[in-house]
Amino acid sequence: MASAEVTPTVEPVAPLPTPPLRALFHWMRDLTLSVVIAVMVILFLYQPVKVEGTSMMPALVDQERIFINKFLYRSIGSVQRGDMVVFWYPRDPSKSYIKRVIGIPGDQISIDRGAVIVNGAPLHEAYVPPEYEDQQSMAQMVVQPDEYFVLGDHRSSSNDSRAWGTVPRHYIYGKAVFVYWPLDKLGLLK
Repeated sequence: MASAEVTPTVEPVAPLPTPPLRALFHWMRDLTLSVVIAVMVILFLYQPVKVEGTSMMPALVDQERIFINKFLYRSIGSVQRGDMVVFWYPRDPSKSYIKRVIGIPGDQISIDRGAVIVNGAPLHEAYVPPEYEDQQSMAQMVVQPDEYFVLGDHRSSSNDSRAWGTVPRHYIYGKAVFVYWPLDKLGLLK
């Protein structure tokens, strides 16, 4: 019996990419993944916003850039007194405003020569420096269900609930959480 020799045929193997090409491929993959994650975070969680005007001074100044959390109020959190919220202006929903929540549903709000009274007690407002106070008064009102009473921190230059009433809950779409520009103001908002 004769045996036949078999010579295995070997398929040529494509050469591995050179290290610089491999590094470029990994860098592009990581960059693409990072961009996709950033877009998802911005679309569904955080949104950059530019502050226009002086009504929230000194906490926020004109032309500052901030991030707002759009997810918080949609899912797990409720609007709280003291939150800085971004909402559609009730008289013109094509415009957005940012103000501080002073009254939540059920609260009795009045203002006596600039002093805000909530449920019969003066509201301590460390975020309003004396030079930004005003002397306006407002008769007592009750904040209705799913409505919020908002004021700017710079009371003497703020167009807010004193002038146009409360904000419906469904108009509030974000909470101001972080200043990212200018860099010297970088940080969480209080």
